Amino acid sequence: MGRLVLGVSLTLGALSPAVWVQAQVAAPPTEQPEAEPSEPASDAEPAGEERPPSLSLVRKGKDDKDREILIQRTSASAETGVFALCGPQEDEPENAPSVAVFSETGPEGVRITIDKNVIRVPLAVVTQRTRENGEAGDGRVEASAGTARFLDEVPEGAKERLARCAVEVSPKPAPDTVFVTQGKTQLRGQKLVYDETDGVARIDGPITFARENGEDSLSGKSDRIDVNVDEEKTVLIGNVELRSKGGRVSRAARVEYDDTANLARLYGTPEQPAESVLGKDVFRAGVILYYLDRNEVYSVKPEGGTITGEFQDGESSPATPSTP
Repeated sequence: MGRLVLGVSLTLGALSPAVWVQAQVAAPPTEQPEAEPSEPASDAEPAGEERPPSLSLVRKGKDDKDREILIQRTSASAETGVFALCGPQEDEPENAPSVAVFSETGPEGVRITIDKNVIRVPLAVVTQRTRENGEAGDGRVEASAGTARFLDEVPEGAKERLARCAVEVSPKPAPDTVFVTQGKTQLRGQKLVYDETDGVARIDGPITFARENGEDSLSGKSDRIDVNVDEEKTVLIGNVELRSKGGRVSRAARVEYDDTANLARLYGTPEQPAESVLGKDVFRAGVILYYLDRNEVYSVKPEGGTITGEFQDGESSPATPSTP
């Protein structure tokens, strides 16, 4: 089948079958009679500028609340990337999901917004379902470094959806190419996969991150990041380590991270409790609350758990029992 290439940018909700869109230079405007100058509306688009294309996945949680995942190019220029939308083919059900491709080589990349996290990547492939009422539904997102381009023709014998729509996608996951911003915190990973089956966006590591906060700035690492859309939680998972500029080193199996609340919850295991070390002071507990702005830790004693520590005389940051 052919493709329709439009010289406009679109904001898409539910998708129409077999629609193609690529950012292009707009056609020259037709001449209009001269008119008296007037003040433009405050929300009008600047003359000659196009709005970059975007698409939303909308997930309905068990609490019956809709939560949106927004994917958008940050440029409408055909020179720095493409946007392609491929609907169901003739031999597929009419309600089959649509597949969209976003690529952007510019510095802002493709922007994905999930909960409190704003994510930048060069390439994203989005599968979107449509609800029975025709509105945008849930789906899947795969994002990483890589490129996309339109082919001159459909490859012979093509069976995969994008190939049948004459689109070639070349993902190239690599460390430090998926950029995540949450408040003051900047994190980096190499691949993001979100799937509607559990509503979790997983960002593969190695994960590195930094949080600028003067003398209490943090850096750290983990194996991966999970963003739970339903629970609105961001969790660092696997060999998590937080290092403060002031010398505190904290480790845990997983960490619930909320930059907006200036709080990280460190969770250990029965075999290996969460740990925070500052100089010769060592503090261990099943759950440790880390107040990011103050570089202070407090314990939460789980039922049947223990809190232990090794402390030297002298000043140190607080490490006392508390409640979440």
